[in-house]
Amino acid sequence: MTKCVIVENDISQWDDQTGVLYHFPKRNQKFLTPGAEVIYYKGSLKQKAYSGRRLSDLPHYFRVAVMGTVFRDKSSSKGDLFAEIENYKEFSEAVLAKNGDTYLEEIPLSKVNNYWRDGVRVISEDVYERITSAATKLTPQRRIKKDTLNDLEASLVSGEEGKKKQRYITTYERRPELREAAIAIHGLNCSVCGFNFGAFYGDYAEGYIHIHHLTPVSGLSGPSQVYPQTDLVSVCANCHSIIHRKKNRTLSIDELRVMIKSRYS
Repeated sequence: MTKCVIVENDISQWDDQTGVLYHFPKRNQKFLTPGAEVIYYKGSLKQKAYSGRRLSDLPHYFRVAVMGTVFRDKSSSKGDLFAEIENYKEFSEAVLAKNGDTYLEEIPLSKVNNYWRDGVRVISEDVYERITSAATKLTPQRRIKKDTLNDLEASLVSGEEGKKKQRYITTYERRPELREAAIAIHGLNCSVCGFNFGAFYGDYAEGYIHIHHLTPVSGLSGPSQVYPQTDLVSVCANCHSIIHRKKNRTLSIDELRVMIKSRYS
């Protein structure tokens, strides 16, 4: 299986979502295939404001992961891609790229002058083992409890009209990077009716969309792993409301599409 070092810069044009998605150009598709084992790398600190967010100001390796499903970036005209990130584990301490006068990576003579410019670098099994064995402790990523964005599970206990009502509400912890990942994958058009807030309302609404869980969060027994490509989908506020209109039934995307089509056919 391919092994690579992948670069995650403090400031980047790429829409990476740490531990969820890796965004990369088409030229690296042959390396970043599903199952490829990767080591994350940061170069030298260039802006002090980012020092507290790094394990070291020096060039270093800081986590390992496995490439999951790879899919096209719908907003790119250049064929850029996203890969889902799996088995994400952080190093407890930075592994410096250079040990004394020796680099942990093997630099080919043909790339001495530009080796470190590559955002994706294929490495040997020996180099992979050299770097990961230098990481004294790996900390697994804390996985997700499914998220709220707009969902609430509410149970009402009502008396006669005019009397007090008690409302018991359970909310679900969410990770904002999952929303961003879902938007990157599914886009800003409603997957049911095609509505786009930015196109209709202008710049003020640009980037706005609801994210729907294909498996309702209220149906889960506890924390559950979420895959943005298969578990989440973009929907407009109207379609989202109709999907969840009845407490005893959650409409599927296909059911709502058929419902809309039947009205205008």
